Amino acid sequence: MQKLRGTAAGRRPACSTVVRGLAFRPSMPPPVVNPVSSEEVQSPFLKTIQFINPIWSTVENEQQFFALLKGYLAKVPGGTEKLLPQWMDFYDNYRNAVVGSGLPGSNELLAAKVQSTIADTATLQFMKPYTFPSHHHRMLHDGERDYNYFEFGQRYTGSLLDWSSSVLGHRERWDHIASLLKQSHNVVLLANHQTEADPGVFAHMLMTTQPELATDVIYVAGDRVVTDPLSKPFSMGRNLFCVHSKKHLDDEPELKISKMETNRKTLVAMSRALNKGGCLMWIAPSGGRDRPKANDQYTPDPFDPAAVDLMRNLLTRAKQPGHLFPMAMYSWPMMPPPKTVDKVIGERRMTNFTPVGISLCEELDLKEILKGIPEQDKDGQQRELARVAQMAVIAEYQNIDAAIHDATKRGEGTAYTQPWVGHH
Repeated sequence: MQKLRGTAAGRRPACSTVVRGLAFRPSMPPPVVNPVSSEEVQSPFLKTIQFINPIWSTVENEQQFFALLKGYLAKVPGGTEKLLPQWMDFYDNYRNAVVGSGLPGSNELLAAKVQSTIADTATLQFMKPYTFPSHHHRMLHDGERDYNYFEFGQRYTGSLLDWSSSVLGHRERWDHIASLLKQSHNVVLLANHQTEADPGVFAHMLMTTQPELATDVIYVAGDRVVTDPLSKPFSMGRNLFCVHSKKHLDDEPELKISKMETNRKTLVAMSRALNKGGCLMWIAPSGGRDRPKANDQYTPDPFDPAAVDLMRNLLTRAKQPGHLFPMAMYSWPMMPPPKTVDKVIGERRMTNFTPVGISLCEELDLKEILKGIPEQDKDGQQRELARVAQMAVIAEYQNIDAAIHDATKRGEGTAYTQPWVGHH
């Protein structure tokens, strides 16, 4: 996850085109759980690794990986000329990040195996592309065989995660959210968003203390993560409400009408889930990932007042009680996004082994925030609500940053703890 935003109903986006001739083995047996002996590797990420196409389970090094990948990409338009150089760059910096971590088992074999799971699922998208519905439920199978797309994404993200300096902010607030959800209340997280790996980061940070939050959250997801063949397998392991952001609504004019129809259907799906209650929703009101500022520093981008107000309206109109919580996320070093927002699918993917962190701000008190603003001044109310939410996120983001980089500001006795200690 992650810029997180959807697919169009009716007409399929151009990047979902089926590529003929990219055939897998005639019979598709159940996924292979790769038997890796303890003598070969110590990494826990390889204990239950799965493959859909058994041929990928045979890969153990870079040479074998690219020998196999080249054969598949040769059948994809632009595969050899464009995709292969991009993947070579991706493989190289991912391997360097994994091996450079110095962790037991984080070696060439781990890099080759994890990259093979990505190639395994991504090449399947070229042959048999999955089209996301307005409300997508995380897939623990692909319709034909058991395959845990959630664990697939967690394995990749986890291999890049430095637990020693990572932090979970304000655990008691997360416990409070879990309690609200059990009472059938709804909760919307207004979060900044930094990398494609954010859903995996979010899940890893909460899996020890609140695993149901890690698995049950629904992300409001945008165009790129449900159309880019390299991103789609990761998105398939998450619960999503698929929408088209205003940033990309006009990228393909001929698809604008169908994109707007998808957004309408998604709003209906959101309302239905909120009326049922017990829904945890994650949205990035900025409309995309935070981009580096002039000093190359990453800070939360401005929130779109209309997006924040939409969430407020959905919660207010729902049959069950609702709550708005700003949330801060520090993750940009793991997969730094490009400096600019590009329309073309297929960006360069840089990876680093890094600490990360998430933290929850206090719940927004709507009556207190909006008092003094005339009810008829809708624009003024929207701007003030977005401003207060964004300022809360910025303040908490700075606290996470400080806790990650200063050991005295994290751990016992602070608001920024490491509940996974003893588990990793």
